[in-house]
Amino acid sequence: MCGRYVMARATGDLAAELELTSQPEFDFGPHWNIAPTTAVPILLERTDQGQQLRELHLARWGLLPRWAKDLSFSARTFNARSETVTQKPAFRDAVTRRRAVVPVESYYEWRTETDGDGKARKRPFAVRPADGSLMLFAGLYEWWKDPAAGPDQNPWLLSTTILTTSAPQGTNGPLNALQQLHDRTPLALSWEDARAWMNPATLDRAVVETLLEEMQDRLPAVTAGWEIYEVSAAVGNVRNNDAALAVPLTS
Repeated sequence: MCGRYVMARATGDLAAELELTSQPEFDFGPHWNIAPTTAVPILLERTDQGQQLRELHLARWGLLPRWAKDLSFSARTFNARSETVTQKPAFRDAVTRRRAVVPVESYYEWRTETDGDGKARKRPFAVRPADGSLMLFAGLYEWWKDPAAGPDQNPWLLSTTILTTSAPQGTNGPLNALQQLHDRTPLALSWEDARAWMNPATLDRAVVETLLEEMQDRLPAVTAGWEIYEVSAAVGNVRNNDAALAVPLTS
């Protein structure tokens, strides 16, 4: 799964790296401990008057389908299983029409262990590309109209989710280590797959399902350069948000 992550790049640097067709109208700023229900940058492509645009937008992390009654729904939809995303009511409309990519620098995962007294405890680890490149996670986006918005408020809210998949069994490299942390991993994409995933011209469900299967098969190659290391337990508190959280634990 993916429930906490880092995006600390300056918005301008992120825009340049993602090759946007227009500059974003926001300044995200460095965040070292992003949690669900907060606003995060997402990358999407859309067609306007025959021109395909690649844009960066801010979206609430936790997808809100159009029929959600209130914002609380998003607390349980920050991840979507790629194996069932085309069937689940909360995601099946977005997966054929509103696909996005969530850029990530690193993400946190917790390993549950049992101490000598039989008590379970969790140790946090960071997962990131060793070369400092961006991770590109498959995502979805959706527009939700807030029924509680006042007459002077914009009622439309953009929301997003990150797709996850089973960590492949019996693989070498980082995925083998990831299996020791969690049986799920974000569906990370190559740039080629990211462009195919965002393509707004792809509307056929069968084509999307085939694309999902192919991206899952390529996951070992995409994650080959990742590294995993233990970090401070301070990351467990969402109020902590500084660069020290992503530093390898030394003691």
